Amino acid sequence: MRAGVDIGGTFTDLVLSEGGRLSIHKLLSSPAKPERAMLAGLNKLAPGGIAALRQVAHGSTVATNAILERKGARAALLTTAGFRDLLFIGRQDRPDLYAIHPRIPPPLIPRERCYEVPERLDFRGDTLLDLDEAALENVLDAVAAQRCEAIAVCFLFSYINAAHEQRVKQRILARGIVQHDWQVVLSSEAMPEFREYELASTVALEAYVRPVMSRYIGVLESRLPPSLPLRIMKSDGGVMRAGRVRQQAIHTALSGPAAGVIGAWRLARAAGCHKIITLDMGGTSTDVSLVDEQPVPRPESAIDGLPLRVRMLDIETIGAGGGSIGRVDAGGALRVGPQSAGADPGPAVYGRGGTLPTLSDANALLGRLDADHVLGGALALDLAAGERALAGLARTINLSPLEAAKGVIDIATVNIDRAIRRVSVARGHDPRDFTLVAFGGAGPLHACEAAARLEIPRVLVPPTPGVLCALGLLLADVAVEISRSVMQAATDDCLADLRATQDKLLEQAGSELAREGIDDAERVFAVSLDMRYQGQAYELNIPYSAEAADHFHAAHERTYGHAMRWRTVEIVSLRVNGRGISDKPEFAAREVAERLPAPLEEKPSPLGGAMTLYRRDMLLPGATFAGEALVLQLDSTTYVPAGWQARVDSLGNMLLSRG
Repeated sequence: MRAGVDIGGTFTDLVLSEGGRLSIHKLLSSPAKPERAMLAGLNKLAPGGIAALRQVAHGSTVATNAILERKGARAALLTTAGFRDLLFIGRQDRPDLYAIHPRIPPPLIPRERCYEVPERLDFRGDTLLDLDEAALENVLDAVAAQRCEAIAVCFLFSYINAAHEQRVKQRILARGIVQHDWQVVLSSEAMPEFREYELASTVALEAYVRPVMSRYIGVLESRLPPSLPLRIMKSDGGVMRAGRVRQQAIHTALSGPAAGVIGAWRLARAAGCHKIITLDMGGTSTDVSLVDEQPVPRPESAIDGLPLRVRMLDIETIGAGGGSIGRVDAGGALRVGPQSAGADPGPAVYGRGGTLPTLSDANALLGRLDADHVLGGALALDLAAGERALAGLARTINLSPLEAAKGVIDIATVNIDRAIRRVSVARGHDPRDFTLVAFGGAGPLHACEAAARLEIPRVLVPPTPGVLCALGLLLADVAVEISRSVMQAATDDCLADLRATQDKLLEQAGSELAREGIDDAERVFAVSLDMRYQGQAYELNIPYSAEAADHFHAAHERTYGHAMRWRTVEIVSLRVNGRGISDKPEFAAREVAERLPAPLEEKPSPLGGAMTLYRRDMLLPGATFAGEALVLQLDSTTYVPAGWQARVDSLGNMLLSRG
């Protein structure tokens, strides 16, 4: 038995795979102690309890929340003399071009804990100024007095020559300033690539979250049987053993959303949909991503405005979820989110003491959440409390509670529309060529209206949409990636010389997969190059081959509409991606037969007309019906508006289309 567990801001989702059969469970999260809900869910879901499990894969928001809430570790930064203010100077760009007072997020490590060490290498890694051992001891005296949990070391050109950084680490450990080796974060180990500001920001982020993730993983490992393998989802769509988190904590920054993209991609591909846009809407946030044939990680992202130079799936996140709070801003406009009621007290209709109007309250008031069928009836809704919460908002904007509820849903739909446009239209993709895959507890409630705004022709709702992120954990492969900076023109001689470096990286990746317990026969490797025209600031990733330069020109033309074949092409980095192909649940097709499903009941719609209710487990392959309708199941509710048609395919997916 293998289990996938995704801990969100409002709900904790679990999927158990046993002999090709899937079981699901969903319960409210415990934000103060996230592991509590996870352990309780595993004990309830697994026959025989946790001890009967063979493996657990876990997606977590612990690292992300530590950054967003500024609750990470107390960390220090050691830099080359003259670069103490690197985190504060940044790139001097404006995150919002038209903001009168642009908000620049403060660095995670304050200036009083940033220190300079006299040393200097040149761009070839040759020593210009040797490490000043006496000055280093004085700096370490100051660092020791700060009682830091982690120390980041980021020297210029250390990605070429790590000798100075290694000597600093040896002195830190010899003096006992920190207890564990993993508490010292070297840029040459965390991200051996160029760009000094992005490198420093990434190393600072790693130092900030490592102790937090280490404590969290330690608690989980202490509560789970020692023989039970625990794997953690990475932001690039792969999983890694829990022990690696103490060296690559920041790689878990988009852990949960990445699992959802992987799950949606594999399900959609099995259903014959190869171009998809994912809509993952939970209790706190909404994550959208575009997948054209297969997920492609991007080399750089940002968290709360802080650059992060690690491979991450291209996911756009907005503060719109079931718990998002409706409010009126200073200009009198209706807003929804990013503030959330969370799991405690949660939306007012949950009956846990919430009083602020949320998106879930609006859905309940409009009959899109049935009071008797949330979480399979385990969570009874307090409709009166939801109406009271919306009545206050309605009075502020001179509307009825029903009109206010419709307004809250419309604003949330516009927010989703904008997020989808950012990952599609803004990057040269026409959303009308894609299928919208809706999941998360609230995704299927809003998918059709969002699709209608963007003229997306089809919506796919998986069989268990509310726990798809947890299922994605069981569908993900073990992944490792190792890179080395090159910074040379892409000549034939350079491409040939890189073979020796490639072999070393392949050996290193193979050793890491072996530590993950992956046999030789289950290992797959891909070698690629980050390439650009000389003088450009950003790169494209191209498969490594003797014709890499020609492939780069073609890729540049596809991406930007032109190619400059007369310009020198530069190789920035060499990458080796290793994957361990894991056992995955299989999706068995069933016989399709045209049929009209028997409705559970029919009830008046608050906005007029009638709404038909169906049970998802009664919708067999071939079933068709028309909206306005609700489809009820344990982990989610699907809203099918009037004018939309639903059909169930051979894999149990619900396909929704207009007309």
